Amino acid sequence: MEKYSKRIIIIHWLTLALLVAAWFLGDSLDDARHEGGATVAGYMVHSLVGGAVLLLTLLRLAYRRTDGIPPALGDTPLDKVAKGVHHLLYLMLIVLPLSGIMQVLTSDVGKALMAGDASLLPKKFEGVPAHGVHEILVNVLIAVAVVHVLGALKHQFITKDNIMARMSLRDKK
Repeated sequence: MEKYSKRIIIIHWLTLALLVAAWFLGDSLDDARHEGGATVAGYMVHSLVGGAVLLLTLLRLAYRRTDGIPPALGDTPLDKVAKGVHHLLYLMLIVLPLSGIMQVLTSDVGKALMAGDASLLPKKFEGVPAHGVHEILVNVLIAVAVVHVLGALKHQFITKDNIMARMSLRDKK
C-alpha cells in the first residue's frame, strides 16, 4: 500500500499533539478568565501553539503538492464523504487559528499582550464576534475530528484494509 511521505506523516501526528495542547490550554484559559486568573503567558502560549498548527497545516498542504498523496482506495459514496471530511479538517485547521488571531486583534487581549499586563485581559468577550466564532469552530473541529477517527477505526477494524498504515512511520517488511 502506498504511504504518505515521512514529512507529511510527522506533520500529521505533530499537528494532532499541538491541537490537543491548544485545546487544553484554551480550556484552561477560559476557566482562568472566568475566575480572574488568566495570564499574559497563558494567552501567548495558546497563541503560539495555534500559530504552529496553522504553519504546519500550510506546510503540509505544500508538501502534499510536492510529495503527492496515495490514491483513494475507492470511489464509493463513503469514500467521497471521507474526502469531504479531509477537506473540512484542512479548512478548520486554517480558519480556527485565523479566528484566534482575529480575537486577539479585536479585543483587549491584543493590548494586554503588547503591554505585558494581565490586568488588561478581558473578563468577558462582549462585542467580540471573533470570540464566538473561535468557540464554534473549536466544536466543529472536534466533531469533524471524531468523524475522521471513526472512519479510520472503521477501516482498521471493520473493512480491515490497513489504510492506517499509510499514516504510520513504521515500515512493514
